[in-house]
Amino acid sequence: MEHLKIEGGRKLCGEVQVQGAKNAVLPLLAACILTDETVSLQGVPPLTDVRCMGAILKELGCRVKMEGDTITVDSSSAASHLLPSALTKELRSSVFMLGSVLSRFKRAKIAYPGGCDIGLRTIDLHLSGLKRLGVTIREEDGFICCEADKLRGAEILLDFPSVGATENIMLAAVKADGVTVLKNAAKEPEIVDLQSFLNRMGARVRGAGHSTVVIEGVKKLKGVAYTPIKDRIEAGTFLIAAALCGGEVEINGIEEENISSLLHKLRENGCKIHIKNDKIILRRISPLLANKLIQTSPFPGFPTDLQAPMLALNTVANGTCVVEENLFETRFHHVPELKKMGADVVVKDRTAIVRGVSELHAAEVFSKDLRGGAALVIAALKAQGVSRVMNCSFIDRGYAFLEDKFNALGAKVERVES
Repeated sequence: MEHLKIEGGRKLCGEVQVQGAKNAVLPLLAACILTDETVSLQGVPPLTDVRCMGAILKELGCRVKMEGDTITVDSSSAASHLLPSALTKELRSSVFMLGSVLSRFKRAKIAYPGGCDIGLRTIDLHLSGLKRLGVTIREEDGFICCEADKLRGAEILLDFPSVGATENIMLAAVKADGVTVLKNAAKEPEIVDLQSFLNRMGARVRGAGHSTVVIEGVKKLKGVAYTPIKDRIEAGTFLIAAALCGGEVEINGIEEENISSLLHKLRENGCKIHIKNDKIILRRISPLLANKLIQTSPFPGFPTDLQAPMLALNTVANGTCVVEENLFETRFHHVPELKKMGADVVVKDRTAIVRGVSELHAAEVFSKDLRGGAALVIAALKAQGVSRVMNCSFIDRGYAFLEDKFNALGAKVERVES
């Protein structure tokens, strides 16, 4: 098992090229099975979650090839509707395959999906939406079994604007008979990207980025070459690290509106931010100020995936910050590890009270989920001494070449075999 050895106390200066968005790539890969023609996705980071989704497609009979940052999927030989349990239990996003496999084969069987332990994340919204499209669903020995003689368009109202449910219903409805109107849909940029991808394939989808998405079913989709959007969470992680450590960092490839809620918070911290086209330059030379309140919420609110890194930032800010996690029940696994480094944080239910301390000290800490692991890395970059961030396989699920990118900014991070 590998871990990251990090020498803290260095300022960060330089440029970061943002990778393709993990949360966009995974549903796009799921969508590849909707056509029997070849799909090519370019600018795809070599993440473990991406490899896992590719392996799932192979188990379904697709031909999958990854060369550099391009992944090619030929689904012409896909024949199985059985999603492999060993892989789906490793990857939460495997649930996207329900809608696309149902659209292709009119049936699907999947084990309950896994992923990071950050809360219950039930898939009831996914299943209730699929039922509205005419899908019969039953549970059988830990598997979800879905069947539909014919998928039919319907009006669907989500109780909560779930990203996964929105994308899954879009994938199921894109070749259904008639029109599907999805209300209270999630508005995340990755939803807009999925719409763009599907429409390039010949689908008729409109409204993504707003609360109502309309999907007019088509008979056939074609293969395309497509480049996903850039990863707003990776961009945010590097901006937060630069704010925490001090210095000046330029982030290339990210649209301002995709991370505007984070930029607002970083300005509260005392950072100077300059934006030109898809370049964001952050400079922090003055003392770090605490955010009074951080509340996670669906887009365009503050993203839950950046809650842990921002909590880490506030551990050494002047003042007290209240962090409210409103999307997942158990997304404070990183807090006990930050306390090993000297952080002053108290957690009750879904709220954390963070009182800034003068400095963090090095420690051996353990990643327990993807974004919590990223928070520990940036805390270690600030801490005095040499820290070790264990279980970095969690971090590899969402960040490619993380140590190389930080080292290019002047950090000292080494990947070590435990």
